[in-house]
Formats: sequence, C-alpha cells, structure tokens
Amino acid sequence: MRRREMEYAIKVWRQKDAKDKGRFEVYLIKNISEDTSFLEMLDRLNDQLIRSGAPSGPVAFDHDCREGICGACSLYINGRAHGPDHDVTTCQLYMRNFKDGTTITIEPWRSRGFPVIKDLIVDRQAFDKILQAGGFISVNTGAAPDAHTLLIPKHKVEESLDASSCIGCGACVATCKNGSAMLFVAARVSALACLPQGEEERINRAKAMVAKMDELGFGACTNTGACQIECPKGISISHIARLNREFLLAKFGD
Repeated sequence: MRRREMEYAIKVWRQKDAKDKGRFEVYLIKNISEDTSFLEMLDRLNDQLIRSGAPSGPVAFDHDCREGICGACSLYINGRAHGPDHDVTTCQLYMRNFKDGTTITIEPWRSRGFPVIKDLIVDRQAFDKILQAGGFISVNTGAAPDAHTLLIPKHKVEESLDASSCIGCGACVATCKNGSAMLFVAARVSALACLPQGEEERINRAKAMVAKMDELGFGACTNTGACQIECPKGISISHIARLNREFLLAKFGD
C-alpha cells in the first residue's frame, strides 16, 4: 500500500541566543510521509535549510533517545506540549496527526525557569538544581535485604511507580499558566515518600525542593490540572496533594 505524502508550512521559533529577541520564520516542506516521526520531519527540514544555504541555518532542537524515555525532545507544537497526540513525547509524535497542507507552529518551552539557549533549545538545569536540593537517601541500610522481607502495601508501590515514571521533560511547566513545576517536584518527592527507604529524610526533602523551586522562578500551583492532562506519562496531580502534606508537616515541625 502506497503511503500518502504530504506538505506543510513549518512556522518555527528562531532565536540566535539568550539575548536575542527571537522571531518566527516559516518554511515549506514537501513529500513527507504520514509515517514520518516529528523529529525526522525536523531532520528533513534542517537538511533542506543546509542545502539551500538559509541565512539562519538549521533549526536547533534537543533530542537523545527518540524512544520517549529521556524527555529531551520537548517542544511546544500548535499550542500544546509535545503536540496534539496524547501520552507521548515529541519524538513519539507522527506526521499523520497533522492534516496535509496545514501550518505547524513550533515553539520552545515558555517559562522563566527555562530560559531559551537557541531556537527550540531551553536550559532545563533548574530541574537538576531542584533534584540536588532534595538530596539522596543517606541512611545506612546495610546489606540488601531479601525482596520479600520489607513489606510494602501494593497501593503504595503503585503510587511510587506512577510518580517515578516522570522523565523530567518539563511539559507540566510549559503547560501551566503560572509556569509551575509542582507536578515535577511532587512526583520526585512522592516516589520516595511512599516507600520506607525515603522515610528518614522525607520532610526535609519536601521543604528543600519547594524552596529551590520558588528560588528558581517557577510559578505557584492553582490546581487547574493542565499539567496532568499534558504529561506524557500521565502522572496524577494527586501527588501534588501529597507534596503539600509533606511540606506542611515540615513547616509545623520547625
């Protein structure tokens, strides 16, 4: 069966560096198969720009695993984080999700916490700094126990696994009208708070990570739920409720 080939007008954000004001540029790209991935389409576009000697050069964008694991490919496409499909990262998005002949608008994440480096690449070191503020499990647990000797309720395990599926892509921040990183922080806190291994430092961890999040310029959470809808891993906002409880416990414990 012959695959349908399509053409698009690609309206993409171009910004030379962090100090540049930036602007949109539009490029026409043709003969794109409906089975082409979104990042493969961008590769084709860049090849076209290089061959034609475009003044702005190829479009800079982040990518790594291209398997929906690392979160590096994050783009804001037609007004949605990671594009129009559900529960996927940008690298898992395919051109069959776009109608032939339409204009596709591509932007970087828009957040004070994620300054633009170039074109579609943003600096997401803020997430690393939040994780560093949370620290790690430092309690000496001795030799690893047998798996069945430390009993953990099934629902707690499932909650922890749901939280730990976060890939740190930043879709929650880009989607939130306040640019809040609460879902990311909540997922990291909740992943350990649900397990005995995280018990020893759970209170200080929540307080330190929230403080660092605020310091880095992320906005406040107003519980609109947009972050949960656009999260490519479908992480629940119920973890934000747990983060709030952990934070309040830390405050009252002072």
